[in-house]
Amino acid sequence: MKRILITGANGQLGNELRLAAERYKQHEYYFTDVDELDICNKSEISHFVESNKIAVIVNCAAYTNVDRAEDQPELCYRINHEAVQNIADVACENQLKVIHISTDYVFDGKSSFPYTEEMPVAPVTVYGKSKLAGERALHERAGNAAIIIRTSWLYSSFGNNFVKTMLRLGAEKDRLNVIFDQVGTPTYAADLADAILQLTTSTHFVPGIYHYSNEGVCSWYDFTKAILNTSKIRCEVLPIETKDYPSRALRPHYSVLNKHKIKSTYRLNIPHWKDSLERCLEILTGC
Repeated sequence: MKRILITGANGQLGNELRLAAERYKQHEYYFTDVDELDICNKSEISHFVESNKIAVIVNCAAYTNVDRAEDQPELCYRINHEAVQNIADVACENQLKVIHISTDYVFDGKSSFPYTEEMPVAPVTVYGKSKLAGERALHERAGNAAIIIRTSWLYSSFGNNFVKTMLRLGAEKDRLNVIFDQVGTPTYAADLADAILQLTTSTHFVPGIYHYSNEGVCSWYDFTKAILNTSKIRCEVLPIETKDYPSRALRPHYSVLNKHKIKSTYRLNIPHWKDSLERCLEILTGC
């Protein structure tokens, strides 16, 4: 039986991992958030790992407010870089395996075809730069025992996210303006959670960087239309350009991830984003 530590357990992905873990009962899971374990404190991590004989750390903890990060770079780097460095050091000292969640924001979004793991990174936001710094710290210190999973457009029935925001706004308003010139793939956190636990329980642990999202491609406009139509919410959705919706941080125009590596290495079957959205909306709305 493996003892698996999951950080950031109160977030979208952490909560989905709690549910998914019920299907992988052959292992013992320790779900922690900042109140139980401060990953910015290396000694706390070391004590927890040694006391509980942890074999695998799944790091879901992150500073994810992309706009606020522009004004809080120190805090953002503390969580997304320095805390990951702490985890890497403890993993190296205790010979642990690590699975760390990263983001499509490590790219600049200027590609015109899906990003592979080997393509050059060029983050343009504080958030993206901090996540890349975390990736590099983990690779340098524990690269031989670490898997980094980059994902995109994460949503869930837990927490705050785009799907829940559109459901609320669609019910409140007669018309919504949504960006159509940013393209990517939504990722249902429940699907990512299941994939993570397949990796943690596999005897075939291959370290490296992997990309994971649901299958298919859409814009935020297309995604919103699907959310509202599936939920039977009558609200007009109008497409607008990025320049008509200014934000504090730049958003990538293209965030499609190539998933061939993780599918071929771990034989994963990844659902299409529309099918996964329907599953999530059934939980949220009963539709």
